[in-house]
Amino acid sequence: MALLAAVPFGARADNTHPTRGEFLALAKQGWVFDLHSSRHRRDPDFPPVQFNSSEVAMGEICVIGEPANRLSERVISSFVGLLGDIYGRRLSVTYANRSISSCPTRPRVYVRLYSGRPPSALFNADLRQMDRDFDIRFPPQWREPVYSPAQANGFFGHEGAIAHLLVRQAPHTNLTPLQRDFYTSILTEELFQVVSFGADILKFDRDAPFRSKLQEHPVNLRRVSWQSDQFMTGLLSSNPNGLCGFDVFMLHALAGSGLETVNSAELIMFIETNFDVLKAAAEKTVANPAYEMLLDNSCLALPD
Repeated sequence: MALLAAVPFGARADNTHPTRGEFLALAKQGWVFDLHSSRHRRDPDFPPVQFNSSEVAMGEICVIGEPANRLSERVISSFVGLLGDIYGRRLSVTYANRSISSCPTRPRVYVRLYSGRPPSALFNADLRQMDRDFDIRFPPQWREPVYSPAQANGFFGHEGAIAHLLVRQAPHTNLTPLQRDFYTSILTEELFQVVSFGADILKFDRDAPFRSKLQEHPVNLRRVSWQSDQFMTGLLSSNPNGLCGFDVFMLHALAGSGLETVNSAELIMFIETNFDVLKAAAEKTVANPAYEMLLDNSCLALPD
């Protein structure tokens, strides 16, 4: 769909109340899916893939690349605080230098920040180091392209699950409201997705309100500069600017389920059985002003 068809930045649906059925349907779309690998067949001696949200949410984060600016630090700190409240343990965050080798041993999430040209060589060097450390076994000569200003890659190696985030941050500190919202949004989304293991959910009905950060309207931005207002406006209009009430609800569900892999019908059964408890926990969390910058006020409503 052409960029000009996108909803204008700032035009948001009314904060109407969703139904329980909507929440359950979104949970099924975003978390109960078949696992496919586009890279290569998984070695039979590898342990089974487990989408264990708690394993990632209570691990460690290492931030590399450019020094994090104030906005990036605030987003990471707020997100770590959010996970600490929900999962019961605050993640350790290390701000290292340019090289992945400066990270502590075995963090669960690597975040490489940049503001200029995409650091393709450094990005792929990171992945090769992760391959050596976690025995992922990439095909020979394999390289991952940089295809967006923020992208997350998750891997299930022989030595455990790890994730790598490559995220563009603001190149300066005197930001316009559009720039501030854009850079906050893309970092928040990648952090949420890599911890939750949720899949993207395409949303074609433009009249229906957004319920999740995972939802997105298709927009064509392939020939638009990532630094341009046009690109930032288009991307912001394609999904919520921050986490919705459903996303916070799901983090509580993932943390409370105790499942070693949440990619199953057992997660939906847990949500159905504990819906009121999860809803009350989510209401308390979204009301906490410490997490305001991570949330989109237009989609915080929870079912009655």
